[in-house]
Formats: sequence, structure tokens, C-alpha cells
Amino acid sequence: MARPEPIRFRRSTLGEDVYETLKGLVLEHSLSPGDRINIDALAREFAVSPTPVREALARLEADGLVRKRPLVGYTVSPLLTRAEFEAMFEMRLLLECASTRWAAERADTARREAISGEAATTVASEEDDPDGWHAAFTVLDARFHDLIAEASGNELLRDGINRLHAHLHLHRRYFPYAQASATTEEHRRIAAAILAADPDAAEAAMRDHLSSARERHLAAFD
Repeated sequence: MARPEPIRFRRSTLGEDVYETLKGLVLEHSLSPGDRINIDALAREFAVSPTPVREALARLEADGLVRKRPLVGYTVSPLLTRAEFEAMFEMRLLLECASTRWAAERADTARREAISGEAATTVASEEDDPDGWHAAFTVLDARFHDLIAEASGNELLRDGINRLHAHLHLHRRYFPYAQASATTEEHRRIAAAILAADPDAAEAAMRDHLSSARERHLAAFD
């Protein structure tokens, strides 16, 4: 999909800027699931050399958002099948319930307050950009779950959770805005339990949230 104006990057943050821009194009389906990625064309569009584009694609491959195939190159990862989607949520229930319990047990005051503050943040739908909230909602949701994983004190667990989220984010375009308020309220219940240092309540709130999120996203398969 053509974009109206060329994108310009600051040299001091070139690699990170290219990565974040490409990630946004993938998550918003400007580069759609299954699309082949032309490195030279992107380099020309971004007015950079192919090197930062290749580096960004390598990072996106590690995230699970793109795939590299022999003789083909990079393509955007396809959407999950229903069976893959169910398997992914089974893994999320295992990993994120554990990370939330540990966050409630282990987090320091600053991390508890950061999680609570993130849960209080909302995303509004703009009339002149009705679909623009998807990107903001995705960032907000990912940051909330990552803060909890970080507060668990287990970096391997955090890495596994982030990889699972990458697959889910490809489906964000099909998430209805009307359900965002339910997600926000569930996040607040999780954050309140972590802030209160109540591991049982925190784990239960995360389990309820993930079970409800799975049902909300399953509508996309119908």
C-alpha cells in the first residue's frame, strides 16, 4: 500500500526508527499478512540504505511478525489459524498467570505504580481517523502486559510472553473498538491486585482477562 509522504529518520536513532516504522506497517496491515517485502523498495521509500531495513527485518523475524524463506526473502507472517490461535492462548494462560502472580509477589513500589498508571490510560477513537486507535491500543496493551512480565523478575518468561503477543497483534485490525472498555476494566482489576500485593487475586484477574480476551478475538474467525 502506497503511503502519501516519504518518511524521514534521524540518524542518531535510524535503526530503531526503521524497525518501529516497519513494525507499525505490519501491525496496521499496510504490509498485509503474506505480503512479500521488497527491501530495496522500502530503502528507497525511507531514504536509507538497505542495511537498516535488513536489520529491522531480522528483528521482526525474531518477533515472529515476518518470515524469511529461501529464494523468496522476507514475507509478512500469516494470520494464525483457529487451532494456532487456541494454542497461543493456552500458552498465554500458562505464562502470564505465572508472571502476574510473581509481579504481585516481587515487584517494587515503582513497578507496581507504573502498572497501575498504565492500566488507567485509555485510547479514544478519533472521528477523522476511526481506525487509528488500533495502533495506539496495540501499543498500550503490549506495554501493560510487558510491564507485568518485567515486574515478575524473570527475563526468560518476559521474552516468551512478548513473542506470543507478536502473533496476536497481527489480529488487532479485527478487534472491535466497542470491546476496548472491557479490556481496560480488566487491566485495572489486574493492576489493583498487583498494587495490593495480592498474588491470588492478581493471578485470578489475569486468568479472567485472558479467557475473556480469547472469546473477544474468536469473533474474527467467524
